[in-house]
Amino acid sequence: MTPGATPRRTVADKLAAARERLDRPGPQRAAELAADGAYLVDTRPGWQRVEEGAIPGALLIERNHLEWRLDPASDARIPEAVDHDVRWIVLCSEGYSSSLAAASLQDLGLHRATDLDGGFRAWAAAGLPVEPGRDGPSDATRPPAARSAH
Repeated sequence: MTPGATPRRTVADKLAAARERLDRPGPQRAAELAADGAYLVDTRPGWQRVEEGAIPGALLIERNHLEWRLDPASDARIPEAVDHDVRWIVLCSEGYSSSLAAASLQDLGLHRATDLDGGFRAWAAAGLPVEPGRDGPSDATRPPAARSAH
């Protein structure tokens, strides 16, 4: 390596480092945590939700909006982002990008953020509830001023 050059890390290195600090629940435990008040956050793009399905009640926040919507200090936060103690369980299709996303949330001080081990596919394989997925933005993805009143 050239003197003064930054050591190179692979995405596998970054994933391993992220997972070292996450308590990653499997599908059954994630369902129990959600029943106790944790929020499941689906970060998959719409096309994947359409192809694979969705978890009923999960918040739909695509990956590029995640930090802004869950940071309680953000002007673009969702109503559920009340403080840094909220338990967020992020999921993607197989549990790779969600590990990186959960680590990013922890970097913001959301110390209870984690991800679903195995992602949506593990949830579905465990026989837990799924529904047809849909494309398009959810209210959680829209900026606060564009959200519908419920």
